[in-house]
Amino acid sequence: MADLERQRRSVAAACHDLAREGLLIGTAGNVSVRSGEHIAVSATGVVLGHATPDQVTVVDPDGDVVAGDLEPTSELELHLGVYERYGAGAVVHTHSPQATALSLVLDELPCVHYQQLQLGGSVRVAPFAVFGTSELAELVLTALEGRSAALMANHGAIAHGPTPAKAVENALLLEWACGVYLRAATIGTPRALSTDQQAAVITAALNRGYGRTRRIDKENA
Repeated sequence: MADLERQRRSVAAACHDLAREGLLIGTAGNVSVRSGEHIAVSATGVVLGHATPDQVTVVDPDGDVVAGDLEPTSELELHLGVYERYGAGAVVHTHSPQATALSLVLDELPCVHYQQLQLGGSVRVAPFAVFGTSELAELVLTALEGRSAALMANHGAIAHGPTPAKAVENALLLEWACGVYLRAATIGTPRALSTDQQAAVITAALNRGYGRTRRIDKENA
């Protein structure tokens, strides 16, 4: 039971973080975290910026409720699908403004900045389907192939990661990349990184330990 409560608290905390950043507004969106055979997911109709642990429902991989008094989000099937197909540790679905704006006009967000490589490169836009349906879940799962984020046409965005913190980070990175693209598109046609350029960035990042802190070797400095 202690582990279930930790899961519920982590979902509520992730909701607060995303709301504070403007990615979750009101009841629009949902967050889930997996630990073992249990998945804690925000309940339907909850104001996510003020979500409490008791407004988070715990289900098993089949979607059967094992803890909580509220019905889980209507997008539960989508969350369960991400865990089953991609082995995620946490999933974030938002209606963030810049990602949603691009979902209205693009079929794919090109890889315009090397930081998008953390999401897998270009970000696909899943075709529109009604929220909470099996059709939407399958379309989004297909768009996520080889990626940790996707846009959902005329709807919003989804991101996943091995931990709640990483899933939130990926959602924020996606929104940032969408904002960069939107700003550039007001000036001209944004340039996308070529396959060779993306590969060169990956090689450089691996060789230099990009993104990791390193102590200075004072003896050999």
